[in-house]
Amino acid sequence: MAGATLVCVPLVAKSVEQMVSDMATAKARGADVVEIRLDHLTNFEPSRDLVFLLRECHLPSLVTYRPRWEGGEYEGDDDKRFDALLLAMELGADFVDIELKVAQEFVNFLSGKRPASTKLIVSSHNYQSTPSSEDLSDLVARIQAVGADIVKIATTAVDIIDVLRMFKVMVHCQRGLISRILCPKFGGYLTFAMLSTGKESAPGQPTLSDLLDVYNIRQITADTKVFGIVGKPVRHSKSPILHNTAFRSVGFDAVYLPLLVDDFYSFINAYSSPDFTGFSITMPHKEAALACSDEVDPIAKFIGAVNTLVKRPSDGKLIGYNTDYTGAISAIEDALQGVQAKVPASSPLANKIVVVLGAGGAGKALAYGAKEKGARVVIANRTYERARELANLVGGEAISLTDLENFHPEEGMILANTTSIGMDPNIHETPISNHALKSYSLVFDAIYDPLVTRLLREADELGLATVNGMEMFVRQAMGQFKFFTGLPGKFVAGLI
Repeated sequence: MAGATLVCVPLVAKSVEQMVSDMATAKARGADVVEIRLDHLTNFEPSRDLVFLLRECHLPSLVTYRPRWEGGEYEGDDDKRFDALLLAMELGADFVDIELKVAQEFVNFLSGKRPASTKLIVSSHNYQSTPSSEDLSDLVARIQAVGADIVKIATTAVDIIDVLRMFKVMVHCQRGLISRILCPKFGGYLTFAMLSTGKESAPGQPTLSDLLDVYNIRQITADTKVFGIVGKPVRHSKSPILHNTAFRSVGFDAVYLPLLVDDFYSFINAYSSPDFTGFSITMPHKEAALACSDEVDPIAKFIGAVNTLVKRPSDGKLIGYNTDYTGAISAIEDALQGVQAKVPASSPLANKIVVVLGAGGAGKALAYGAKEKGARVVIANRTYERARELANLVGGEAISLTDLENFHPEEGMILANTTSIGMDPNIHETPISNHALKSYSLVFDAIYDPLVTRLLREADELGLATVNGMEMFVRQAMGQFKFFTGLPGKFVAGLI
């Protein structure tokens, strides 16, 4: 049975007419509740506008009149606010939100006039940090003591570990994407989603369509397994779209989240619960993931980087794998076979010079894979010492990025960029000049945002074969899906 969490869309329009239009849109897109933010309205007249808004609202309504001292837009006195909120109750509002700081005053003001049909939400907002577990528990008790039907606590998650304290007190956390998505799993009553980008009422709100269509919040229960991509940054990642779609297509009870992590060691120790079942690892944490693994697949150990962590159900130990190398190498091989007149018996990479840009986790994976296929590997990195370290590991050659411009021992080489040079927002950057590209026959770029980087565009203009990062991304995800679910990776292919 799906969780009972209600999805609420805040309405922050400046006019009542636009707010009514947004109500209809929210209903059509699948919202359960709308939050009518009276403090955002220009020239608000309670007796006129509240009657109109609540008459035209065809979803359960939450009425909020947030003062500026609690993060809202209202700057008048509390008497006017209290009168408007009482009127909203009398007109049939399903929920009314009042701040903890004045909640007792508001309850005294109502003095028995509150309709039984309206639930009172008492809220507390902290825009600086997330309190300790003890302070959160005390806060919950204080909110309950004033007669709240629903406890709402909004904090600022300075670090992803802060969110765990919200989960532990089993109340709704209003800060942080993952707390909003996992609200049904941890017993939250309401979770908030903006109608569209730019219409949020607080930081960290996902769009309604993402909450329903990408993260499948209607299907999340206490038993739902949690996976995610761990990195910094992760906002650009298409992994949540890919994996959540794949989970849904096979009926696998799981959700996949973007997990912005600063300190990997602290994160993996904090998120040790069996609820968090496995992780994709991206920059800059692939080497740290290797160090944190209880057991490591021999190939991942040789590469020195882990891009997939799975908790073994029998004992909870973290098993590290690397699917980057097969994703990248198979994509390059297929592209080479497409441009060669004759398909070789061995790998088309055999005896070719493969220049790998970058010596991080993806660079290590690609260098290992190319060497296994019989290629002559050259590592180019901004820091020459790191290039030499990787080159020694795979029996290759090392050069610095500055040497790359004049490196052309032969024609028809293969260039593989595994750095972030050219990634959004720095889309006008490229790791190599147009002139130096002429020595290559194929160019691969691990970046997929944008899909066509400046590097690939210039290679294509020179008539070179190109492979974009989406090819590697989908293929490595197929391997991860198999480790996550035990099901064939073919379910991932074709989803993007």
